[in-house]
Amino acid sequence: MQIGVETSKAVDQRRVFVIDDDEITRAALQFMLHDEIETHELVNPEEAYEKGVGWLKPDVVLLGVSFLKQRGAALIGELSAKFPGVRILIVCAKSDEATALDGLKAGAHGALVKPLTLEAVRKKVDTILGRDGGAQLIQLGVLA
Repeated sequence: MQIGVETSKAVDQRRVFVIDDDEITRAALQFMLHDEIETHELVNPEEAYEKGVGWLKPDVVLLGVSFLKQRGAALIGELSAKFPGVRILIVCAKSDEATALDGLKAGAHGALVKPLTLEAVRKKVDTILGRDGGAQLIQLGVLA
């Protein structure tokens, strides 16, 4: 455990699935979160469906926007059906905000807009889990 990590968060038995086809984004998000929450890197939604059975069900899914571009906003409903009660954050670049907005309309709970920072990612995840240190869920310029 690193300095500045809250022990109560690190042991609260919650889990995050990072589903992104970009290896660097997956690794960065996993690195940012793993000290305070159990975090799993997954290449695609199908891998998440295989892993997320029984006790390994995710509480939060960080979903790369590329999957929404490929499969459409219906993917949000599919994830919600596979993992009842899951909270979904879309990870996107500013240029992909319109696609992320479609995902939000389909039921996603928020977005993480790149560039990603340790503080912003942790605050978003804390918010979506209802933990101390939360932040505003949506920071899309399209909504302003």
